[in-house]
Amino acid sequence: MTQVIVIGGGFAGLSAAVALAARGLRPTLLEARPHLGGRAYSFTDAATGQQVDNGQHAMMGCYAHALSFLDRIGAGGKIARQTNLRVAMTHPIHGEGVIAAAPLPGPLHMLGGVLGYRLLAARERWQALLGGLRILHMHRRRDARLAASTVAELLNQVGQSANAQAAFWNPLAIATLNETPARAAAAPFAAVLARAFFGTRRDSQFVLPRVGLSDLYTGDARRFIESRGGRIELHAAVDGLAVHDGRIAAVSLRDGRRVAADAVVAAVPPRALCSFLPEGLRLNPPFRALEAFAGSPIVSVHLWLDRPVLAHVFLGMIGTTTQWIFNRTRLWRGAPGEKASRRRHPVEGGAPSPRTVEGGAPSPPGEWGGVRGQCLSAAISAGRALVSHENAQIAATVMDELRAVVPAARAAAVLRSVVVKEKDATISNTPAVERMRPPPQTPIANLLLAGDWTATGLPPTIESAVASGDRAAALLVERARGGPL
Repeated sequence: MTQVIVIGGGFAGLSAAVALAARGLRPTLLEARPHLGGRAYSFTDAATGQQVDNGQHAMMGCYAHALSFLDRIGAGGKIARQTNLRVAMTHPIHGEGVIAAAPLPGPLHMLGGVLGYRLLAARERWQALLGGLRILHMHRRRDARLAASTVAELLNQVGQSANAQAAFWNPLAIATLNETPARAAAAPFAAVLARAFFGTRRDSQFVLPRVGLSDLYTGDARRFIESRGGRIELHAAVDGLAVHDGRIAAVSLRDGRRVAADAVVAAVPPRALCSFLPEGLRLNPPFRALEAFAGSPIVSVHLWLDRPVLAHVFLGMIGTTTQWIFNRTRLWRGAPGEKASRRRHPVEGGAPSPRTVEGGAPSPPGEWGGVRGQCLSAAISAGRALVSHENAQIAATVMDELRAVVPAARAAAVLRSVVVKEKDATISNTPAVERMRPPPQTPIANLLLAGDWTATGLPPTIESAVASGDRAAALLVERARGGPL
């Protein structure tokens, strides 16, 4: 195999190319945009000079593929990892509750965490533990009800009260599936619970980037690939695949070039894949199902305040439009109580801003992210109701809700705000779509699929994306050993 083409430069494409390069192949990665990162990237805010993510991303200790990928490319020192799971949640009326894992072997560590969560009544805490065990049992025996149910239906089946769903289950489901519990598929939710909370204490720890998303992985992945003879091309938009004798013979680019291919890994979202598939392929399974893969949005709001207001590294919010608030100032400095490497790596420059609207007048440079101020990032998953709103209105809503739950924020002034709307951040992973997510193999022997939306058994997360890239690369290497694809 002399020419392997990887289409797409996000987590899935880069992980596939890195895995291929590590096995001695020399992939060529084609990315349509002028920067790497796909749907997980950062850009430089002109007013502050700071890196801004297109959406705050969090990982967990059970993200084995993603964390191994970061270690392989030398980026493992760019993350902060909790010593033990600790999640603070707050409600405008009921106050704050904390889910803190006990220093016990897994899964016993979750016993103390749930039983000490004061936003649930005592009976609801025990019901949450029993409900979790029932979901785990269903997952392990591949209960058919998981494939047919939404998360809301599953939680009702295992006896969870409305308050337990609102204050405990739903924040986790929405954050991991980027979909409302009434729409989201139950099967990948059960997979998350099994891996993250019924494994080891280390599996349940939250893992957060200490740098911008682009700086986290794109530059190091590029260096890894190119140092092993691989190649990355930006501004390389694919507009077609040439099929000859039932195989992909070449990839056509919009600039008129034609690149010969022995094998292709298509690591792009469903809509982008449809744009360059030959019509004859689009009408055959699994490709004809791609039209059913609608998107689900994530809205992010970045706020620069004139003073520190939030002590937590991140805070979950219940009963509000805002779901999570991340303390970028504290996180990027290396938060006390977090495990973070002191290593630093060269990083690639930030990508240009997507469609954003900034509000607020700039303040003196010394205040940006400094001791006198604080930078916070809010995340709102499955934000369909917000994408049509004015950005200033969205930022004002987030700040009003922050003031309602964090007293120190009531006197704070907003120096600047940046709102980012990713309208198709992930697929809308309903039970019907979950059943249609395709495997990496396709009817074309030398065409493989990768992406967080493919059939990984996980929600469309960073871990799903990297796992899909690893799997596609492993299949290519395995087939290459048996001769030409």
